[in-house]
Amino acid sequence: MELRQLHYLTVIAEEENLGRAARRLFVSQPALSYALKSLESELGVRLFDRHAGGVSATAAGQDVIAEALLTVRQAERVSAAAERHTRGETGVLRVGFEASGAGELTTRARAEFARRHPGVRVAPKRYDWGQEADALRDGQADVAFVWLPNDLSGLRGELVHTEPRVVGLPCGHPLAGRSGISVLEVADEPLLWTQRAPREWVDWWAVNPRPDGSSPKWGPTNDNVEEMLEQVAEGSSVCFAPLSMARYYARPDLAWVPLTDVEPLRVVLAWADGKDTALVRGFAQVVRELVAAADAPAG
Repeated sequence: MELRQLHYLTVIAEEENLGRAARRLFVSQPALSYALKSLESELGVRLFDRHAGGVSATAAGQDVIAEALLTVRQAERVSAAAERHTRGETGVLRVGFEASGAGELTTRARAEFARRHPGVRVAPKRYDWGQEADALRDGQADVAFVWLPNDLSGLRGELVHTEPRVVGLPCGHPLAGRSGISVLEVADEPLLWTQRAPREWVDWWAVNPRPDGSSPKWGPTNDNVEEMLEQVAEGSSVCFAPLSMARYYARPDLAWVPLTDVEPLRVVLAWADGKDTALVRGFAQVVRELVAAADAPAG
């Protein structure tokens, strides 16, 4: 027997009339009658009694129809499962980010994507100092919020977020209570940096050279956010960071003061060329909608 025959059987049972069932199935009535007779012959039982008003299921037919309904519904579930994969509604999406990522957009995008795709597990993947782009190229993440400047070769990306930069200071520092400071006002402060990121990335964050052509006073190195903040808190140096880090990494022993004369951090949503799967496309669409909503004028 074929699944098509079982589907025919369930529709005939619902309509109790071969003519109406044929119209609903978009087949001719003779073809439907032939399919029914073939199935009855194969099963060795009469499934319907024919009468002037149409057809009625026999006792054997009622049992067969009940099983046919279960089979047809299970087949529909099989198709639906495949379609969910085709549409990107199931699986795992690995979302990369660095430190505070793109601020609140990072968390909101993951939450909204998960709400729209309940069958997908959204796995956050945090990387240190400029490593998000390499993670995409190496296949460790499917999509990522990448801090610029960064090497985007082999990637596709679109700008989704900008935010001001701040300087992290130990509490009690003479500049800690200011509402804003120039980068030149911290010229004599040892500045934390890292050897794990490309030099272009390090110099951009350090604002090297400074507006007056001078170089930063280089302080200790660090490998990740936690090490950086510990060294700032102990008073050995200062750090530059995005504004969102002041909220995401708030500590009682740290103070964050806006830098008034440096360009803001730019963040792109990126993924590897040729790897724009249904899940990646769905996540990118969520991010675009959230950005558009945030940019829309109030009222």
